[in-house]
Amino acid sequence: MKIFVCVKQVPDAKDVRLDPKTNTLAREGVESIMNPYDRHALEEAVAIKEKLGGTVTVVTMGPPQAEAVLRESIACGADEGVLISDRAFAGADTWATSYTLAKAVETLGGFDLILCGKQAIDGDTAQVGPGLAYRLNLPYAACVQKTRQVSAEAIEVERMMDDGYDVLRLPLPALLTVVKDINEPRVASLKGKMKAKKAEIHQLSAADIGADPQCIGLAGSPTQVVRVFSPEPRGDRQIFSGSVDEQVDQLVACLKAHL
Repeated sequence: MKIFVCVKQVPDAKDVRLDPKTNTLAREGVESIMNPYDRHALEEAVAIKEKLGGTVTVVTMGPPQAEAVLRESIACGADEGVLISDRAFAGADTWATSYTLAKAVETLGGFDLILCGKQAIDGDTAQVGPGLAYRLNLPYAACVQKTRQVSAEAIEVERMMDDGYDVLRLPLPALLTVVKDINEPRVASLKGKMKAKKAEIHQLSAADIGADPQCIGLAGSPTQVVRVFSPEPRGDRQIFSGSVDEQVDQLVACLKAHL
């Protein structure tokens, strides 16, 4: 079975801050890590490979330094890493990103399953996985919490819902986005780290994947971030005390006073 895993290098959440001049996330001096949800996608791919055989190819779109998450993936059991990197990709929103990833996957060719994390912790949109499935015309399931059965023809999974879970059976090839409940990611072994250090990382540019210049980066992004800011702290606040019923009565009275 040939499995692709899409991962992303993101700023460590504990160090995230805004640049007051550019109104964007400040990345200078901030440690970059593999998106936590993507770790679980990688682990699930490696676990399936260990059961059924095959290969795991990890794909990431980003600047040259994103190569680090590919080597980390190889250290944890992936077979190869592909870096999709080009200045033309800068400023891409989720629409342009899913287009770029789709073109890269089509260029690499021949897959049975694509796994993605549910969402990236820097954007929190959860749109790229479903968008990639749409671009590739694949059946997909989002928020998968368990893989029940996998064969060469189909995969059966549990999809997390607010009131429990759904059981879905998808024909392959297909795409899944996974949540953290699905597994516990492994720690890279010394042998894996040595393999990752020596591994050749394949790089693809916009020209290599045959991308339309009008569909990538800022040019291909119908949405753009105009401004990012922290909400101003509000000084007027009121604390209700007493029993729950008393607090409800106080809240109702407060709301009525402002009508």
